[in-house]
Order: sequence, then structure tokens, then C-alpha cells
Amino acid sequence: MKVMLTGGGTGGHIYPAIAIADKIKQRQPSADILFVGTERGLESQIVPKNGYPIRYIPARGFDRRRPLKNLKTLRDWIIGSQAALQLINEFRPDMVIGTGGYVSAPLVRAAQRKGIPTYIHEQNAAPGLTNRLLASQVTKLFLAYEDAVAAFSKIPPERIIVTGNPVRQEFVNASASVARTKVGLTTDDFMVLCFGGSRGALRINTVMTKAVAGLLKAPEFRLVFITGREYHSDVRRELKEADALIDRVELLPYSERMHEYLPAADLVISRAGAITVAEITACGKAAVLIPSPNVTGNHQYFNAKALADRGAAVLLPESELSEELLTEIILRLMRDRPTLNQMAEASRAIGRTGAADAIYQEII
Repeated sequence: MKVMLTGGGTGGHIYPAIAIADKIKQRQPSADILFVGTERGLESQIVPKNGYPIRYIPARGFDRRRPLKNLKTLRDWIIGSQAALQLINEFRPDMVIGTGGYVSAPLVRAAQRKGIPTYIHEQNAAPGLTNRLLASQVTKLFLAYEDAVAAFSKIPPERIIVTGNPVRQEFVNASASVARTKVGLTTDDFMVLCFGGSRGALRINTVMTKAVAGLLKAPEFRLVFITGREYHSDVRRELKEADALIDRVELLPYSERMHEYLPAADLVISRAGAITVAEITACGKAAVLIPSPNVTGNHQYFNAKALADRGAAVLLPESELSEELLTEIILRLMRDRPTLNQMAEASRAIGRTGAADAIYQEII
């Protein structure tokens, strides 16, 4: 079996594709898998490190605020479509699977024109533009949420399958005790994992940086703080100036060890992207979710609300985020283990870990 996968721009599009690829390889070790992305996207770093070959085509998204820049988008669409068709002719895939992001469009469209079976997976309750445009001609449409079905009302129901979000096996099979040992935690440590998505989040970084000095007054407090590459040097400088960068804070621009840090954490502070939520619940972790206010359809708010309504998370709107409130929530949960454990149990009950299996069964 020869499979092309495409999806990029953010980890939220890339990691589901990797989870699907891993499942295919697990079931069919001889399968030939090729990823297609852009050279400037995170996929250019993440995919090779996960052991898969990747080829590149030009592609970029539409800029609604600066319409003149869309001339470059149109140019890349034309060139990218030609490059996609050439790759398909070279690789001769049995199917093409897209997981979102603007790079998916030219490859999936080219495959559809060639009569090759195509599949797409939508991670969010509010579907992205690329998948909405591609859905009409796909062989099967995989959705993470029942709520997303309404956005595809023109697609025959038999072509829509709600699977949940594919999560890599490292998260599904993770052991908290093993992970805590790997990252150097003791049984008495209370580890908070704070991150703002694959690119970081300025507001979360700013507030957590201010809160660290006060939180370190609790001797059991430990922090793994993943800032995003763009913000890392500024956060490091500010923590040094506050005399807070000590051995109880691990400051990282990005991490490929999330499959260790997340299972090891006692509490997660993060955005509420679909894949982040899927990984948190797969590991059964209590969370403080701070939805990004700058996403299509406010979908992160609804992702966070789904957990908060079931007692698995605290939903903290960015407009209400402050040093004082974040510190109060963290310290309260640190000192109230029964509540923290109840949140973790509720999180694990929400987790859906069979999405990759469900997708595999539909494409074979």
C-alpha cells in the first residue's frame, strides 16, 4: 500500500497525520508512506524526526487583512498544484490523506482529478477553510466532533465518520510514573506543564513569567515552561531579571518530549487546540485551558468548555487571565489533591484513543 499524507503549518495538523501514518505502519509494516508539506512549516522539522520522508511544494494561506499578499498565494497555488501533480505521478499513491492546513489543498485536489481515493480529517468542531473546500469530493470525511457534521450538510451521511482525533501511541500507552522518572521528578514534586501550542502564546507566557516567582515559594512546585521559539529569549531574560530561573524551572523554546512531559504533569496550563485537548484527555490530566481568541469560529472555547462542563478542566478566558488569578488556581489545585484527582479521572473518561484505528479500518 502506498499512502501520501499532507497537513501542515501547526502541530495540530501535523501530529494527527503522524498518528495515522504510525497506525498504518503498525498494521502494514511494508506500507510505503510519503508526507507532503512546505519547507517553512513545522512539518519540515517534525515529520523527518518521526521517521518519515517528506517532499515539499509551495503553498500559503489567504491573508484577509492584506489582500495584495494573496497574489503570492495565487502564484503558490498554481505552482503548488503543478508540483503536487508531479509528485503524485512519481509516487503513484493508492490514496491521499489530508489533515488540514493550506498545503493539503493542492495535493488533495490533484489526487481527486486523477481519480485517486482521498480522505480528510478535520480536528475541530468549527471546520477550517481548507477542509470545507475539499470535502465535497473526498471518498470519506473523518471528523473529531459530532458538532462538525452540520458544517458538511451537503455531504452524503454515509461518507462522514466521526472518529475523534488521532493521538500518537506514546500518549495512549504512557505511564505517569515512568514519565516522571524520565523527567527527573520525585513523588513529592508538583509539576505544572505550561505551553501555548506549537508556536507559543504571548499572553500565557507573559502572565506565567510574572507568576513564577510567587509560585516558587511553594517548595514542591516545579515548572516545565515551553514558550515557543519566538518568545524564548525574552522569557528567559525576564525570569533571570526576576531571579526566578532556578533548578525548579525548565524553560524550553519547543519540545519533542511532550509524550514524556504531559504524562508526568500534575496540572497542564495550555491553549485548547483540538490535538492538545485530545492528548491531555488521553493522558488523563487536569488542566487550566486558556482558549485562543483568534481562531476560526472560536472553536478553542468550545473545546475547553467540553472539558470544563465535565469537571476535567478550568476554563479561563484570556480576557480574564491575570498573574493573581492564575497563581490562585494553581496553588488551590496543588493543595487540593482530591479535586485534582477528580479532574484527572474526568479527563481520562473523556479521552478517545481509538481514532487512528477507526480511520485505518475505513481506508483499507
